[in-house]
Amino acid sequence: MTKYSFIVFCLVLIVPALALSCSPSAKGDTSITVTYDQFAKQNNIVQDISVANGKTITVQLSSNRTTGFSWTENAQISDPAVLSQSGYSWVPPSDTGGKVGVAGNEVWTFKALKAGSSTVYEEYSQPWSGGQKAAWTFKLNVTVK
Repeated sequence: MTKYSFIVFCLVLIVPALALSCSPSAKGDTSITVTYDQFAKQNNIVQDISVANGKTITVQLSSNRTTGFSWTENAQISDPAVLSQSGYSWVPPSDTGGKVGVAGNEVWTFKALKAGSSTVYEEYSQPWSGGQKAAWTFKLNVTVK
C-alpha cells in the first residue's frame, strides 16, 4: 500500500466517524423552547419527552422581567434521583430593535441521572407578596431510558 493510498484509506474511515459523532442524533441532547406567542395562546403548557440516561435537557422559556414576572430559578423536580438541575441563566433579548420591554429568556439545564420518570414544573409569577402567581405554567414530563 502506498503512502497516498494509506492516507485515503484513513480519511475514508475517520471522516465519517467524526461526522457521526458531531451529529445531533448521535449527541442525543434535547432542547425545548417555548416562546411568548405560545404562552399567549395557552397559559399552561405541558410537554412529554424521552431521553437517554446521561443526556442533557435544555429548557428555554420566554420571560419579560420588565413586567415584574419571572420564572423560579430552581425548578421543581418530582424525582431528583432521575433528573437534576445543572444550570440556570437569564438571557436578555439579543435585538430589541430600539424597543423597551422586549422579552428575553430564562434557561435551565437538566441532567438525566438514571432510568425512570420525573416531572419538571415552573411557574411564571410576580414573586412579591400580593403579586400574581402562576400566570403561566410549564410542565415537562421526562422519561429517562
